[in-house]
Amino acid sequence: MFRDSAAAVAAECLSSSLFLRLVDQFVHTHGRRPSPAEVRSWERSIPEAVHALNDAGLGQVEVLLEYTLPLTSKRADMVLAGVHPVTGDPSYVVVELKQWSDAEPDDDNPDLCRVDSYAHPVLNPIVQVRSYCDYLVSFNGALAEHPDRIAGAAFLHNATAFGVNGLYLAGESERGLLFPGDRRGEFISFLRSRLAPSPGADAADLLLAGKIGPSRQLMAVAADEVREREQFVLLDEQMVAYRLVLNAVQRARTADHKEVVVVSGGPGTGKSVIALSLLGELYRRGISALHATGSNSFTTTMRKVTGSRKPEVRDLFKYFNSFMTAERNSLDVLICDEAHRIRETSANRYTPASHRTGKAQLGELLDVARVPVFLLDEHQVVRPGERGTVEEIRAAATARGLDCTVVTLDTQFRCGGSDAYLRWVVRLLGLEPGGAVPWDQTDRMTITIADSPAELEGFLEQKRAQGYGARMSAGYCWPWTKKTPPGQPLPADVHIGDWSRPWNVYGERSVAGAPPAALWATDPAGFGQVGCVYTAQGFEYDWSGVIIGPDLVWRTNRWVTDRTKSKDPVFKKSTPEEDVDRLIRNTYKVLLTRGMVGTVLYSTDAETRAKLHALVEAAASAGVPG
Repeated sequence: MFRDSAAAVAAECLSSSLFLRLVDQFVHTHGRRPSPAEVRSWERSIPEAVHALNDAGLGQVEVLLEYTLPLTSKRADMVLAGVHPVTGDPSYVVVELKQWSDAEPDDDNPDLCRVDSYAHPVLNPIVQVRSYCDYLVSFNGALAEHPDRIAGAAFLHNATAFGVNGLYLAGESERGLLFPGDRRGEFISFLRSRLAPSPGADAADLLLAGKIGPSRQLMAVAADEVREREQFVLLDEQMVAYRLVLNAVQRARTADHKEVVVVSGGPGTGKSVIALSLLGELYRRGISALHATGSNSFTTTMRKVTGSRKPEVRDLFKYFNSFMTAERNSLDVLICDEAHRIRETSANRYTPASHRTGKAQLGELLDVARVPVFLLDEHQVVRPGERGTVEEIRAAATARGLDCTVVTLDTQFRCGGSDAYLRWVVRLLGLEPGGAVPWDQTDRMTITIADSPAELEGFLEQKRAQGYGARMSAGYCWPWTKKTPPGQPLPADVHIGDWSRPWNVYGERSVAGAPPAALWATDPAGFGQVGCVYTAQGFEYDWSGVIIGPDLVWRTNRWVTDRTKSKDPVFKKSTPEEDVDRLIRNTYKVLLTRGMVGTVLYSTDAETRAKLHALVEAAASAGVPG
């Protein structure tokens, strides 16, 4: 947010003008005033660091305050830019400032620590500053080829070595050092070892002008990770889509132009398999690429799966709103998975004013890469304002004068590999013409109708006892308690008669043994909570139990949607009836197509259950095991 020499920053600290300028810049950048706590941290910590710099004779070193890490909203407290005293090369030091007087390592993991002023464990500052350094090396071109040019230190100016001694259990390194206040002299010696008493403006310019994107080293690591995890083979149109993207990349690189590829397919047709295969191959070729989605759950799981052994790989998985200020064509390829989740705009109420470009999110995604790739299923649009359709992408590409290739996937890999089941679902819900038809139980996919939620849950428990994975999900027809007091169980919000269960956890922390929302579909502890469409979308499990709520009921010969029964906050009074009807049907299409072996269905409405029984006669006559 602010840069100047250490001497100039120190002078502004004395006059207090620095903090007024920081507040003004913060308001301009973020569209809101900083919290009083943040302002206090500037007033108390920045002077301590710049005084140390000046006492070290480094008044000409350039100081970058509140430096935003590329393609994220994370900010480093201070980045120092200057010249290395031995090599004469540009040299950088990331400094994380803390006002803590004491802190203890977490009992379970020294990468976390406990501080009296925080209710929950926080990241150990050694780990925090090291991760910032590693991230800059991975995503700033000025450092990617020169990783030795950066170092990191946490300066806890109010602390004593005795008060924070346990933090050293996290292990120090050149990118992660810790200096308490009573070791200020050592901090000054460290700064002198990395920075010469020379002007640092040129080094700062070099850092700020660095090309943004994944480094070759990071891509090589990711290529190894994805290669080792590739347990899939691309078939038929999957391979066609894969090859078309690689061909487009080759043309874009040799002819210096852009083009767009759209891969459209229903659930389980292998879109994400194609995405990961492409990512691995592009990295093997040294081509800069990122993966992005609009789903917190999906991105979190991708980060967990691909980065479990190499944490740095997680940074290659972004969100659609990560590219608001990204440079045009700064990437070779952007793979937009679950592209039906593209929103009208990336901006929300938390978006800094400086990032509010007024550009459509689709435009940002098209502009950031030479070959944007969109993988989508138009029948999975479940929120008002989601704009990821083939026609919208094609129109936006045409408006930019770009060629747009569309590949359609047909082969089914989920739902028992059953194309018939997918057709049955879309006709059942009226998403395609022809009307609902009876289910043929000789197909590879099994459908069962339950007459109570307890029956549905008991059936899934039996399948789990046989070694299958299973989850329950439901339409958004019950209120969802968003905050659970510490030590309390999840509230059982989903009430149906005398049966009740909680929704999946809302948020990024586990509660009473239940996994965070992003891991509900993949963590075994997710069974027992009812998942909503936003948690289930993009995932699969062996057996899927789906509760159709009162927002969708069968009356005589057709489906009737009732928006008054929906508790989904995305539906506003201004949302047209036809949009609500389509989105509710799409919601159940998503939920009904998560299972790989079978689906067990229950409706809260008696007439709807009777219709489902009539369509699935084999299940109705045989009954559901209780």
